[in-house]
Amino acid sequence: MKILIIDDEKSIRLALKDILEDEGYEVALAENGKEGLEKATSDRYDVIFCDIKMPVMDGMETLEKMVSEGVESAIVMISGHGDIDTAVKCIKAGAYDFVSKPLDLNRVLITVKNASDHKEVVAENKTLKKKVAASSSIQEIVGQSKAIMQVKDMIDRVAPTDARVLVTGSNGTGKELVARWLHEKSPRAKMPFIEVNCAAIPSELIESELFGHEKGSFTSAIKQHKGKFEQADGGTLFLDEIGDMSLSAQAKVLRVLQENKLTRVGSDKDINVNVRVVAATNKNIPEEIQKGTFREDLYHRLSVIVIRVPALSERKEDIPLLVEHFIDEISRESGMGKRGINKDALEELKKHSWTGNIRELRNVVERLMILGGNPITKADVTALASPMFR
Repeated sequence: MKILIIDDEKSIRLALKDILEDEGYEVALAENGKEGLEKATSDRYDVIFCDIKMPVMDGMETLEKMVSEGVESAIVMISGHGDIDTAVKCIKAGAYDFVSKPLDLNRVLITVKNASDHKEVVAENKTLKKKVAASSSIQEIVGQSKAIMQVKDMIDRVAPTDARVLVTGSNGTGKELVARWLHEKSPRAKMPFIEVNCAAIPSELIESELFGHEKGSFTSAIKQHKGKFEQADGGTLFLDEIGDMSLSAQAKVLRVLQENKLTRVGSDKDINVNVRVVAATNKNIPEEIQKGTFREDLYHRLSVIVIRVPALSERKEDIPLLVEHFIDEISRESGMGKRGINKDALEELKKHSWTGNIRELRNVVERLMILGGNPITKADVTALASPMFR
């Protein structure tokens, strides 16, 4: 743990330093507010002790400037003229605590421990808030190419309706994002958006997952369970990788789409549901129909509107916009400093085939930010982006 002591009295600085270093803390010193502010803004400290009465720049001005500069340390103000009014003024200005001179050893150590714990809690809360904000907001569909503008136009035209939509495209193109925007721009936006990855659920569990089950309907059914259709009632159900759904589950999905009602596993009672279904697949469904692995009647029910999401190789002019977007996003989420990128590096990225599409591009941008220079150069791209570049 790093601690900064700002005090114009050398004896106080050295006494505090000795006490804290004996406890294993790393300590830096500043003899006035100006020097303390420079150190506080150029390095990171867990706790800062700052005297109030100092020449050059007094403690209150130093405190206010540290707060305005975004210093995240727990700041403890110290004074030989301690009173309640001064303490309250310090706390209102952004200090964590206030201690009076002469300093008591135990009081100082307890304050350091509590301030450190407080700083960790604040940091955790900020991280959680960022995660909540990220999870509650929908990413924009980035791009100005003709291909992606057609997708955006289709979303705007189809979203306000209740028409079922089949979203097609290769892995990593952003099919889920299209589904989320269809929901967000629909009258159902305030109701649930429920996602099911049909490829990730074992075939023997897919029916229970979609339609729910009654207690005791099978060995592990220890309580009643509402399926995804019921959970999405009034909103949108996104059936991702619909091409991997078993034929038996397909038959039951077809019934729900036809009758707007379902039956839980282990029950004979019908339950009415009002759900808009958006499905997605990377498979060629007409070919799957010919193979006998997908029901033609279900295909026609799902594909009232078909939105094909283009591969990145079909919209390479969007790569500079996507790269800038990912640099901003990764910087914000990870705390990494923002990186620049040279034009020749962007041109080099355009040469790649991008078999993994948008997902692959984002991974490459993150790798370049971690291991590349600032700005990211063509040499960085060649060396780090992918073995396929070499």
